[in-house]
Amino acid sequence: MSQNPSVARRSAARLAAVQALYQMEMTGVSDEQALLDSKARRAEEPRGRMAEPDSSLLGQTVRGVTADAATLDQLISGALTGDWTAERLESVLRAILRSGAWELRTRSQTPTRVCISEWVDVAHAFYSGPEPGLVNAVLDRLAQTLRPEETGRGG
Repeated sequence: MSQNPSVARRSAARLAAVQALYQMEMTGVSDEQALLDSKARRAEEPRGRMAEPDSSLLGQTVRGVTADAATLDQLISGALTGDWTAERLESVLRAILRSGAWELRTRSQTPTRVCISEWVDVAHAFYSGPEPGLVNAVLDRLAQTLRPEETGRGG
């Protein structure tokens, strides 16, 4: 099944955003430095099956998540079960959830189902265990709050 090139580029941007956010958390570099490093890494890699990321979406996601991390963490913590908080999550999983929450909150042009599905796919790129299911559940709960008109739920 061949994917629409712009859809493939947005998917690649989401994956690259998680990598950049992870790098920022691990090394303390700025969002701008992480974006430059991401671009440099891609330039060195052979052109494989991966589409070139949509640079606009990549930049918006990394900058948006960086600017709103505290708010996003509050939203995520509220959607987690038990005494789990965003801070307790493993770094990559936190980056995926922050990015998905940011997109649900700010990019209304991305339909809710597409947004959740895309971030679950990103989770599958990093995890083979229960994590993609957690991403799905958390983003679904957030969508009910952030987009009640689209989910047909919420108040």
